[in-house]
Amino acid sequence: MSSLADRVRGIVNPHGSHTSPRPLLPDLASLPDPSDPVDLSGIPDLSGALGGGWRAGCFVVDRRVEPTARHGREGISHAAQRLEGASDEAALFTSGAPARPPFLFFDLETTGLNGGAGTLAFLVGCGWFEPDGAFATRQFLLTRFADERPLLEAVAAELGRAGALVSFNGKSFDAPLLETRFLFHRLKWTAGALPHVDVLHPARRFWKPGSSPEGLRYVSAEGSVARADGSSCSLTTLERQIIGARRAGDVPGFEIPGRYFQFVRSGDAGPLKAVLEHNRLDLLTLASLTARLLHLTRTGPAGARDAREVLALGHVYARAGLEERARAAYREAIGRCRSPRGAYDPIRIHALRLLALAWRRARRYDEAASCWGELLEIRGCPPQFEREATAALAIHHEHRRRDLGLAKDFALRSLDCGMQPAWREATQHRLARLERKMSLQSLKFEV
Repeated sequence: MSSLADRVRGIVNPHGSHTSPRPLLPDLASLPDPSDPVDLSGIPDLSGALGGGWRAGCFVVDRRVEPTARHGREGISHAAQRLEGASDEAALFTSGAPARPPFLFFDLETTGLNGGAGTLAFLVGCGWFEPDGAFATRQFLLTRFADERPLLEAVAAELGRAGALVSFNGKSFDAPLLETRFLFHRLKWTAGALPHVDVLHPARRFWKPGSSPEGLRYVSAEGSVARADGSSCSLTTLERQIIGARRAGDVPGFEIPGRYFQFVRSGDAGPLKAVLEHNRLDLLTLASLTARLLHLTRTGPAGARDAREVLALGHVYARAGLEERARAAYREAIGRCRSPRGAYDPIRIHALRLLALAWRRARRYDEAASCWGELLEIRGCPPQFEREATAALAIHHEHRRRDLGLAKDFALRSLDCGMQPAWREATQHRLARLERKMSLQSLKFEV
């Protein structure tokens, strides 16, 4: 009986033991030189259908939106001026990493919507504001799978001139997908060192409709549940609601991979025209949202449209360590709430909670206690917030105000908030301690 090793050799080298086995990887010397010109024979003429032309082995389409044009309610030049004037605020959205102009907006169209090793970026769109206020786009189209490497090299050169990258969900999807393709072709992914502003995450906090301001699950006064994922926060939705623009004849995102595969099979570039237009509009909307976001962060509550935007500003300032600006934003958000004091209002609930925590960080405990108390006055206050407020007030009155009776009242109220076993055990421990303290206090009075 042959050994296992012999059997493996027979599988790898079925022609006999004297013949060298076939290598599992191709010889690198046999691969084409990436600097050689790409053979364009057999590729359909795309210039007539899409515009643009061939550069360094990939098809590139350049477009320009004039400064006098409008995108929704705002002019292009106005958005450019806003972005330039508030460029320093970008560091608040890059975890403190210094972000400097030029800002390069980028967006991918891919062969699949779930990512993964087999997903390719067949269209890489880049956009930027020019010195005269115009908005320019440059799109790199993958016409053949064999030409992915020259496309990535061209994209790397484009990203390399940026001072900061801006995307919409790019940190979670676009950038990792590009990095995977760069590694596949043994290219260096240098864009990972650039500051990256992902507009999706602040956009959810500032503008996502139908969700709680802090992206949390909460219960309304009627008992219904609202979730952070219960409504759309897509770029096209924000384009309509925030920018005030509406697309006509836009291609749905789920159709885009199919249109590309149709082009690969047939050579007909017609279906890709709407895809490139979709990508260009995404870049323009991304630029407009970024300009508004940074301008709002710079001007503060005075530039906000409503209490929700003011509350989101407070969160941004708090994460950046700008505590005084954060507290001012929380107070302004409370003041802008239209509902009367005590009525259910998610904005007021979150603003009061965050302001209480901010006062506690500043060691201004009386102000924090006042916020916790007002929070408990709200009808239908979510149990988790009520539990947090009662615990904070129990601690405050026990250790700072030395009012053991009131501390006990708040601790007992905590037991009615449906807390988890660990929290209930801690509350019962606090009640036992308060009982002992009150007993000792009564003995002192009797003596």
